Amino acid sequence: MTSIKPCLWFDNRIDEAIEFYTKTFKNAKVTNVNRSAPGQPAFTAEFELENQKFMALNGGPQFKFNESVSFFVTCADQAEVDYFWTTMTADGGEESKCGWLKDKFGLSWQIVPKQLFETLGGSDRAGAQRAMQAMMQMRKLIVADLQKAYAGA
Repeated sequence: MTSIKPCLWFDNRIDEAIEFYTKTFKNAKVTNVNRSAPGQPAFTAEFELENQKFMALNGGPQFKFNESVSFFVTCADQAEVDYFWTTMTADGGEESKCGWLKDKFGLSWQIVPKQLFETLGGSDRAGAQRAMQAMMQMRKLIVADLQKAYAGA
């Protein structure tokens, strides 16, 4: 059966990354870890986050993550946005704009409330434009502010 999974290139930090990601996401598990010898860092590993499969490779310092690839997390509400934002920017992560951030490994994520789609895709096109303008001014997305902008309040 054909399948596709992203392969994430780490600089000898697979074990730390997998621990971080599997603690961050509720529905997460490690499915395979390959080590060159017992007690050595993992060389490759496979894990799942919210049913998305990932491969990880300790490939060395040659390549770094950049914003050209990101992972999109759709959140149910502001509490979920706050949780992912706080967790992923901790310990060296970086905030960006419009719901984007980098975690402490340099991997880019988009932390987006489902309400963003309701405001940007709503039937009131002027409201959608106001919500878009509000989003463009934000770092972490704030549901109440998006909804106020959409309503014209």
